[in-house]
Amino acid sequence: MRALIVGRFQPFHKGHMEVVKYITSKYEAVIIGIGSAQYSHTLDNPFTAGERHLMISRSLEAEGIHNYYLVPIEDLHRNAIWVAHVEAIAPPFDVVFANNPLTKRLFREKGYKVEIPPFYNRRKYSGKEIRRRIILNKPWEHLVPEAVVETIKEIDGVTRLKELAMSDEE
Repeated sequence: MRALIVGRFQPFHKGHMEVVKYITSKYEAVIIGIGSAQYSHTLDNPFTAGERHLMISRSLEAEGIHNYYLVPIEDLHRNAIWVAHVEAIAPPFDVVFANNPLTKRLFREKGYKVEIPPFYNRRKYSGKEIRRRIILNKPWEHLVPEAVVETIKEIDGVTRLKELAMSDEE
């Protein structure tokens, strides 16, 4: 059986890693949907789908996790057909892991079993908090896998986030 989890992973952090480990301990494989794949270079979505793919794949491989699929998923802004869109671009899956109320509802309406993934110190492991720390020059590297640190540095993501946080107003 394969399980699906969808997230923005902006960036992929240690909380995400724990959820993936949990899922792969219960199911033969995990399909990781990289949500909002069309967005990048904004404060909420600073990294491209390709950059997030790299962060996730490098992190999972470093942990010895090989039973995963990464699928970029663009937002359709039409909830009634979103599940069909996911089904069309992802490998078949049997169960969906989700915390988002809309995601849970949409997959349940299509007959999928939905499980709620465990939280791992959600206050600490939050993409929003990590992005805030990067912008404010506060320690953030300990919140993400080493492969994510390397990827963010490789793409100069720290400078990108700081520039995105700037204003052209006086």
